[in-house]
Amino acid sequence: MAEQTERAYQFQVGISQNSKLSSKKKGTKTATKRWYCDVGLGFKTPKEAIEGTYIDKKCPFTGSTISIRGRILSGIVVSNKMKRTIIIRREYLHYIPKYNRYEKRHKNLAAHLSPCFIGVELGDQVTVGQCRPISKTVRFNVLKVQKKIVKGSGAKQFTKF
Repeated sequence: MAEQTERAYQFQVGISQNSKLSSKKKGTKTATKRWYCDVGLGFKTPKEAIEGTYIDKKCPFTGSTISIRGRILSGIVVSNKMKRTIIIRREYLHYIPKYNRYEKRHKNLAAHLSPCFIGVELGDQVTVGQCRPISKTVRFNVLKVQKKIVKGSGAKQFTKF
């Protein structure tokens, strides 16, 4: 039971934990039932969310209380030091009318990272969707991850502009 890492017993709401009810015949082994959903908006449910054994009530694919609504944003992962939470950086240009030019600006955004996304590293491009407030600073959930593509060997390269 690797998914039982918390102090409280972890389970999916609506799925019976009673093994006697799940298999009527003696000697037959049935796979444990798993609840998952499609978040919509053209995002596919990850394979790990369907076949995995993790339990996360804040996951948009397997948690029954999280729905994606509002904004869909994208950014680059700059920190993954927290447990199941990442910080993404969103860069944009701000117009200065006096000088008729643009300046670079950025915002950092905290997002919940479900265990179904394995191996998210710094520099990966992620797409996040807005949901209800999950904690004090987290209001977004990761929906899609695109791995970082290394082009050339130069350490100093522009990323977006």
